Amino acid sequence: MSERKRPEQQPARRVEMTVRPTGPILPPSNIQGNALMVVIAIMAFLACLTLGAVSMVRATAAGWQSQIAREITIQIKPEDGLDMDAALNRAKDVALTFVGTRDGQIMDDAATARLLEPWLGTGLDLSELPVPRLVVITIDESNPPDFEAMRTMLAEEVPQAFLDDHRTWVDRLVQMARTTVFIGSGVLILVFVAMVLTVIFATRGALSGNRHIIEVLHFVGAEAGFVAQEFQRHFFKISLKGAFAGGMLAAILFAIASFWQSRSLATPQSDQATALFGTFTIGWGGYLGIFATMVFIALLTTATARLTVMRTIDEIDLIRSDPSRTDGLLDD
Repeated sequence: MSERKRPEQQPARRVEMTVRPTGPILPPSNIQGNALMVVIAIMAFLACLTLGAVSMVRATAAGWQSQIAREITIQIKPEDGLDMDAALNRAKDVALTFVGTRDGQIMDDAATARLLEPWLGTGLDLSELPVPRLVVITIDESNPPDFEAMRTMLAEEVPQAFLDDHRTWVDRLVQMARTTVFIGSGVLILVFVAMVLTVIFATRGALSGNRHIIEVLHFVGAEAGFVAQEFQRHFFKISLKGAFAGGMLAAILFAIASFWQSRSLATPQSDQATALFGTFTIGWGGYLGIFATMVFIALLTTATARLTVMRTIDEIDLIRSDPSRTDGLLDD
């Protein structure tokens, strides 16, 4: 009998292993994380609002200073028998003879009446009022004329003329601008300090609810750097969302204020707001400052979370090595 051919033995197939997708160590959202996000959004909004206000005041003050420094005025007081038109033209011609002057403009009756309108009302007849007349001279800021020599020549040619070079107003404006920027910078620093303290306490409070996760990971052999990295990634997302929400809200507020001001020109509300605060436009520099503040807040929260986790792990190690120190560490 011929031996039956045994079928070749097939190697046993290995069951393919399916790797179960790993979930995040920390829950994507919880009460502590949401509360921290709201706190960060509020502090980011206040910081960006203060930064934008300081930038706006600085730009407005610089614009005022530049406008005043570009012009001088010659005031001519009316007197009996004085030919006002001839005196205005003579004062203008004398001023333009000096090096450093660019142009001169005589303010007519209509322009003078508009200047007095807020105090004396409309429909003024300047011929019946002893109102001084003005000549506006545009000067070169980089090479201004000799004001003392100009004042002396005007006194000789037009005795009723008085030269105002606005240096007193410029000095006061510069001091006011510096004081305003100093106060705004101080407020910004206080907001940042409050934000740092708030973020530290809020982060520690949020981490205290996840302390058991840190303990379990550390007990099973996870290194401190790995645990800290997981937590800082988690808190970076939270802080970035909160900082983005607060920063965008501040940027939108400035954009809306600028749009409203541009759409309501020559209205009493807009004129009063412009007189008090200047223009609400913060420019690209202000928006870049808001973006930088958002990034700074996110990095600050991330660094705070990392340092807090590392300190928590150190506390766990101390408790394991010396259980008698538990009470002292828990009190901290």
